[in-house]
Amino acid sequence: MPSEEFDSAAAAFRRTGEDAVTHARRVAGNAKARTYRHHSENVELLKRSGRGAKSGDPTPGTLRAAAERFRRARGLPVPAVPDPADSVPSRSQSTARAPRTGDEDEDFSQMRIMKRDG
Repeated sequence: MPSEEFDSAAAAFRRTGEDAVTHARRVAGNAKARTYRHHSENVELLKRSGRGAKSGDPTPGTLRAAAERFRRARGLPVPAVPDPADSVPSRSQSTARAPRTGDEDEDFSQMRIMKRDG
C-alpha cells in the first residue's frame, strides 16, 4: 500500500532528522566544553605570566611552551625561535628608520597636483 510506504518513509526521515539533531547537540556540547577548558587554561596562564607585559618584552617561557604544545598537538610546524634574550633589543636602543626616497616621498599638496594636471 502506498500509504504504508509513505508512513514508513516519513518515520525513517523523522528518525534521521532526530539523529542528526542529537549528533549536532552532542558536538556542540563537546565544543563548548573544550572552549571552556581552553579558556580556563588561558586564564591560568595569564595569572602566572601577569597581564602587565609590555609589547616589546619577550614572551614568558610558560606561554612559549604552551604555544609549542598547542602547535605540536595539532600537527602544526613549530618554528625554531631564538632565545628571547638574544632576539629582543633593549628599550634604550632606538631603531632609526631610513628616510623615504623616490615615489614614496611624493608631495601631494594642492599646488603640486594642480601643476601636474595643467
